[in-house]
Amino acid sequence: MTPHEARKLGDDEIDIEVASLRRRLFDLRCQTVTEKIQNTAQFGNVKRDIARLLTEKRARQIAAAGGE
Repeated sequence: MTPHEARKLGDDEIDIEVASLRRRLFDLRCQTVTEKIQNTAQFGNVKRDIARLLTEKRARQIAAAGGE
């Protein structure tokens, strides 16, 4: 997910997407315990996407509060 795509999402969609990505991260962690993961870069990609979405959500909160 790119920052441009994150900006297009609504507030509720961001919350849903963050929950989905956190579940994906959990599933990846479970897979490392039970089986081999082919692409370990998925961890970083999922974490980065979560961070992008949370950053966009926080930027919207700050903008709504008057830019303090």
